[in-house]
Amino acid sequence: MLTLTKCIPADPDVAVSFTLALTATERTRSRHRLETPDDRVVYLRLPRGTVLRDGDLLQTETGDRLVRVTAKPEPVLNVTSQRSLDLLRAAYHLGNRHVPLEVTPTYLRLESDLVLKTMLAQMGLEVTEAVLPFQPETGAYGHHH
Repeated sequence: MLTLTKCIPADPDVAVSFTLALTATERTRSRHRLETPDDRVVYLRLPRGTVLRDGDLLQTETGDRLVRVTAKPEPVLNVTSQRSLDLLRAAYHLGNRHVPLEVTPTYLRLESDLVLKTMLAQMGLEVTEAVLPFQPETGAYGHHH
């Protein structure tokens, strides 16, 4: 059993005990019990409101163990368009529904949802289903670390 209590900034060169693959939802939970594929039990006891990002490092209370967080591939919708205005419009409509959303200059990504897939297709956007890492915006009031 391992209890992780502190998040420190990503450093790709640091040696870690192991890597913890978490979905977007799991990366927003500050209190959580997880079982890894190799049967380790891990407890997250992070400051409330912590949102973990791909590459973040988690540390035990004593500082003797480091664990790297990775974004676990999960079912998502990838939304693209030839026109950036269409992507902006889609982001606006999804934001109104408080849908967790990954925003980039070339695509939007959200959790797989049939109703939203239909709505976006009706708006003329290209929507494809995939299993990929999902890193939604943390929001204006969320805090990282």
